[in-house]
Amino acid sequence: MKKLERSLNLTSVIAISIGGMLGSGIFVLPGIAAAKTGSSIWLAYLLAAVCILPAALSKSELATAMPSSGGTYLYIERAFGPIFGTIAGLGLWLSLLLKSAFALVGFGAYLSILANASNGFTKYISLFFLLIILFLNINGVKKVGKVQIVVVSISLITLVTLFIFGVPEVDPVLLDPFYSDGSVGLISTVAFVYISYAGVTKVAAIAGEIKNPSKNLPRAMILSLFIMTMIYVFIAFTLVGNIPMETLGTDLKPIYTLGEILGGSYVGYAVAIVGVITLISMANSGVLAASRFPFAMAIDKLLPEFVGKIHSRFLTPVWAIVLTCLTMALVILFLDVEKIAKLASAFMVMMFISVNLCVVILRETSAQWYNPTYKSPLYPFVQIFGIVSGIILLIFLGFLPFVSILTIFIIGFVIYHYIGKKTARTGVLRKYGHRPALYLLYKKKKNGQREYSNGEKINNPVLDGKIASDAGVVIPLLGNEKSPEMLVEIGAALNKKEITQTVHITEVPNQTFLDAVMEENPMIHSLGRRFSGLAKARKVKLDFEAVVTHDLSETIRELSEQTHCDWMVMGWDARAHKGLLVRNPIGWFVTHVNSDFALFRDNGVRHISKVVMALRPGRKDKNFVAIADRVCLFYGASLTLLHVVPESMSADAVEKMEIGSTNLLKKAKSESKVLVKHSNDPIEKITDMSAEYDLLIIGTPEKDNWQNVLFGKNKDKFADHSVCSVLRLTVKD
Repeated sequence: MKKLERSLNLTSVIAISIGGMLGSGIFVLPGIAAAKTGSSIWLAYLLAAVCILPAALSKSELATAMPSSGGTYLYIERAFGPIFGTIAGLGLWLSLLLKSAFALVGFGAYLSILANASNGFTKYISLFFLLIILFLNINGVKKVGKVQIVVVSISLITLVTLFIFGVPEVDPVLLDPFYSDGSVGLISTVAFVYISYAGVTKVAAIAGEIKNPSKNLPRAMILSLFIMTMIYVFIAFTLVGNIPMETLGTDLKPIYTLGEILGGSYVGYAVAIVGVITLISMANSGVLAASRFPFAMAIDKLLPEFVGKIHSRFLTPVWAIVLTCLTMALVILFLDVEKIAKLASAFMVMMFISVNLCVVILRETSAQWYNPTYKSPLYPFVQIFGIVSGIILLIFLGFLPFVSILTIFIIGFVIYHYIGKKTARTGVLRKYGHRPALYLLYKKKKNGQREYSNGEKINNPVLDGKIASDAGVVIPLLGNEKSPEMLVEIGAALNKKEITQTVHITEVPNQTFLDAVMEENPMIHSLGRRFSGLAKARKVKLDFEAVVTHDLSETIRELSEQTHCDWMVMGWDARAHKGLLVRNPIGWFVTHVNSDFALFRDNGVRHISKVVMALRPGRKDKNFVAIADRVCLFYGASLTLLHVVPESMSADAVEKMEIGSTNLLKKAKSESKVLVKHSNDPIEKITDMSAEYDLLIIGTPEKDNWQNVLFGKNKDKFADHSVCSVLRLTVKD
């Protein structure tokens, strides 16, 4: 398969991102927005940029993990599944076509100046040029990238020039009042102008064509956002300082008005020409982008098949284009300009909230295929801020946008129920989400099958007969182990039966065909060779297989059930807990796999001669001692049973503990001893003592605090601070 050439450098990507933002957000919107908040309009633009920054960072991360076409629609579908993919596709389509309709209304206003037409004629001018755009898109006249760069350059030069000549003319009297409607008016305006920055994340859709995307993509988004924020802020300040609010508040062509005030009618006409060119260019590219969402959804079987039809001659998605332009025409005819802007902002806010949620879900579930080369800084606080600020902005947009979003959710569910439910794809949230997040999506059957709310049944993955059915230990390899040999060796040490089964599992998104990744992998061959050598050296029987799956969790559970194993052993990064809404697969495995469970944190120790076992309060000491003794016998190592007690503990209580522990060790066949240490900080004490040992054996913590329950992200402090390798055991009752 041919890959896209990475030919776009940082400058090109910045230009594309700026081109996606420059248009109605500055040529049309400032006047209407100023009427809502007064001269603080420039602050509203600044705060909107701050609120959109988390989405830019999150989308940069998602794009480097999934550098393919589809952008936000693809991310949401992979994270949430096709139901929310349908809703997201509709929301993105509407936000783009509403923004394009808004640009056309502004275009009509600017063109009416040149054509000396009345404002009442503006809608009909917009509809006429929408018809032209319709035919241009159907005929495929869309490769106008160089023209777009010229248009963006002219627009930027014009705006900068107006700022340079306009700032000295600012009248302080016009800047009063700063707030015309207090903080409520300001926040409402922030939500209102949010759509102005929507284009900042468009470049994520072309991540596959960007040179060094892990660096250039986030840099381009942040730099272009900074540049456009400065343009919006400075121009907005210049507008309110030169145009009286009673004029500006109803002006759909504020940049023309500013040009006329500063340089007379000829300068005004020149600015009007720039506005016409910029807005028609933005409207055309908006139709091009918007029409691809229903087209992609039809290809994914989430919309009627005819929407995905391509014209036999022009090779363009004709019905998707017609549907987009027809909807835009209805918007222009029946909605006033303020409602169009509000709805466009509302749908975009909803999408950016979803983008931030995608990062949280994919990070917390640790989906094996999710491996971004760029990661958003200050996770999860950046994402939480983006989600919370987005919800606040939605509230302040008013009742109509809320009803519209609710309507889109309902329409999306209906469309999926009647058209898209046959799709076999599922999202990461369906695989790993907890019941509070999923009870609308599926209910669990007693026999282990998942049944979705629409009645569709999803069977557990079926493994081939090569998997040993009598293995005592199963070791899934996910590809991120520091030393697969060491993990397999630990598994063999725990095994009471003859066979140790090792399975290399590759998880791919549901949108990827398994056959496409089932080719011979050199890594698989290498692992097989290395495990063969390990089996001979340790004189154990190892079986090794490789599996490709869409559902990592179900595959591992199926391994546990098919082999009837005593132990499931996996590599570990010291993550301790599962979350309320999403869960790390490790947390899910611990509670769902039908066997004892061992997690091995490999800290680079390759020769195990000294083992220390530090049990948490309330653990079944007898079972753990037998397991630790088996590991020590495998390695020929000594065993130390460590107790860290408070400094206030009496000598009699310590002596009683030592006697009890010594009795426990009597059945141990390896060299063993009891060690009691006094400390009020057991984590620090065990960390210090771990330097004297090669392997620390601990049990699973019994309680979660509220932060762990909500986010599932805290680490097991004993394992995380230990300098030797750690084996954490979960023994079933």
